[in-house]
Amino acid sequence: MGGHSHWAGIKHKKGLQDVKRGKIFTKLIREITIAARLGGGDPAGNARLRKAIEDSKAANMPMENVKRGIQRGTGEIPGAIIEELTYEGYGPGGIAILCESTTDNKNRTTSEIRKIFSSHGGNLGEAGCVSYLFRQKGYITVKKSSASEDDLMALALDAGAEDFKTDESDAYEIITSPKDFDPVIKKLKEKNISTETAEVTMLPSTEIQAGEKEATQILQLMEELENHDDIKNVYDNFDIPDKILAQLE
Repeated sequence: MGGHSHWAGIKHKKGLQDVKRGKIFTKLIREITIAARLGGGDPAGNARLRKAIEDSKAANMPMENVKRGIQRGTGEIPGAIIEELTYEGYGPGGIAILCESTTDNKNRTTSEIRKIFSSHGGNLGEAGCVSYLFRQKGYITVKKSSASEDDLMALALDAGAEDFKTDESDAYEIITSPKDFDPVIKKLKEKNISTETAEVTMLPSTEIQAGEKEATQILQLMEELENHDDIKNVYDNFDIPDKILAQLE
């Protein structure tokens, strides 16, 4: 999938589950707590909290858990202090990896993430070593069966999209600035065009094509990072050709 995390595309193709249900809830509650601490407990005036609550509903998390997460964030009930940390490093073949995490124990998490990198042929780097290779963008995909290319391109660009891509995959890609993400989504909804992916994410400015030798290590590294309790998001700039992926299956 041109421009987006190739790990995300691989997971989608293989039907892999991100993490177990309990881990999903833990990550969602931490995000709710941080969002409430930074922006207040009212989702109407806190876009980050509103998104976290929407994600929790999609994961069928009980609303009582959501309420407790908000109360911890606003200080109404006691709880561990949750920090946000970003880890940057390199994987096999020199690929760039950027991880966003939430943790109640910085030293423990850093030690565990460093070990994951090193055990899969990578290394944890210093702050800033790869972040310059990524840009925050809105990323939307629409199945090609949902709209014609010309109509969807015109609609997206008129609504403020920066770029529109089509390739041999079964979906169109729409790239926006973070501020234009919501207006583009709104226009798509008005036209009853459903999205397959819709998120504000970090997209790489350059990509590194991985060879057969590194591919297995890269996939194992990415899976272990994303399955870690404290990791919220993992971004990458690798591209494993479909031919090599097919050989690994």
